[in-house]
This record gives sequence, C-alpha cells and structure tokens, in this order.
Amino acid sequence: MSRCAGGIFLELDAVDVRTADGRQLAARLSLSHGSDRGTVFWHHGTLRDGAPPRPFVAAAARLGLRWVSVARPGHGRSSSRPGRSVASVAADIAVVADHLGIDRFAVVGHSAGAPHALACAALLPERVLAAVAIGTFAPCDTADLDWYAHLDPAATLSLRAATQGREHKLDFERAHPDLRWLFPPVDLEALDHGWFPDQGTVGPAAVEARTDDHIALVTPWRFDPADARCPTVLLHGEADTFVPATHARALGTAMPQAEKWVSPVDGHISILRRCDAALEWTRRRL
Repeated sequence: MSRCAGGIFLELDAVDVRTADGRQLAARLSLSHGSDRGTVFWHHGTLRDGAPPRPFVAAAARLGLRWVSVARPGHGRSSSRPGRSVASVAADIAVVADHLGIDRFAVVGHSAGAPHALACAALLPERVLAAVAIGTFAPCDTADLDWYAHLDPAATLSLRAATQGREHKLDFERAHPDLRWLFPPVDLEALDHGWFPDQGTVGPAAVEARTDDHIALVTPWRFDPADARCPTVLLHGEADTFVPATHARALGTAMPQAEKWVSPVDGHISILRRCDAALEWTRRRL
C-alpha cells in the first residue's frame, strides 16, 4: 500500500505473469480505483520495482486512474534478461496488459523508465493512447547531442563502463558498490520527503539490474522515438544532473509532435512534483 501525507492511498495488488519464454514479470496494480477513467502503466527508474513515487499517489487517486506497474527484468521479482534492449519492454507490457484484460492505456516513465515508456508508445501504437517521459535520456546515437556533456561525474563513469560490455560493467559495479551520483539541493529536499516508498532492488540482484539497465540505455534502443504518434509530453528539469536537459531538448527536436514541459527550478527527483499536471493531461487523453 502506498500512502501520501494527506491519507489518500493506492492499495496495490501483486500479480506475477509468465511470458512465453518462461520468464516472470512482477506487476502491481491499484485496487482502490477502477478503470473507468483509464489505466496508466508506470515505468520505474533503475533499481526501483514499481511502487509509485508518493507525489503520484494523491494525483492518481484524485483522478480515478488505475495504476499498473511492471518491474523491468532483473528488478524486484521479475526474472533477469541479459541482453535486453529498451525496445524489448513493449512485448513484456503487452503480455501483462493481455493478462489483465487491458486493451488500451497510457504510459508514464521516469529516469531510465522514461525511454521504456517511449518504446511502448512507438511499438504499441494501437494500444498506447498517451505517453509522458519524465527526466528522460535520449538515444545514444541522437544527432548533434554530446551524450555525456553536463552529466554527473559518477554517472559518466558508470554509463561509460556499460559501453564496454556486460562483463566489464558487472566488474565495474562490483568494484564500486559505494559510487554515488550527486544531487542538487532541490533533489535532496525531495528525497528527504521519502518520495520513494519501496526499497527497490537491493543486494546482488541490484548489480545485474543496474548493469542491464545501463547497457540498454547506452546501446541502440532498437526503435525510433519519433515513431510514437500518440500525444506525448517530455517533462524535464533544468537543474537535472542525472540526465541533463540537453537530452530532452535533443529528443524534442527528434519528436516535433511532442509537447515540451521544462521546469527551470527542478532536478531529476523534484520534477516529480509536477505530476499532477502530467496526470491530468494524461487523463484527458484517456
């Protein structure tokens, strides 16, 4: 159960779904609200496992949206899938949606989850009605983008290690268990509020989960974000040091149909406080 300060909550049910190749996908869905106003599939950041950040809880409850999240391979209870691409998430989401009897839905993603939300929008055009990408990376081969420019130094080391192959990246993760990315003050304040209720993916599983997420981000995504034809919002903070706003601007150029919402004062975490407007925009398109 995820509860916000005002007492509003989403009661989350855990559902495990099997894929055709025998993998387990761990899903969570809200029970306290029906689907009369539509369903949102949430794509979490690296090492999270799907519980909604607290700023989303009250907004989803107020708007009557059904909330569904699926832990990416290697995260939470979902089976690992070495070699996965960003594009591969679309087939997994389709399997879960079919299992739950959900035909059409919106996708919302944050951080490493944002490109995965865009993958669903591009690759499931008959099912995805709207997409919101918050603090998103751009593809590594985006024209005229210096992918590592203005990126946090620790993040640069970690993501560059992923370009050297899976074994190199695994060795890097094991050798640097205490590597910490830096947060601007606005993000530290947001983290102090405990916006992430779940413990996420921890222990040895975290090494593989982070490795596979990072490799997927720095290698070809195997889809073109410009193929996402549904209404789309790119939401980003100018103070973001995890994913510099240059990524959102470059992606916005490649996706002229997308709306660009930029907050001059927010970082990678604090941008989530803009979720009320993003979810209201999403509900109108459902």
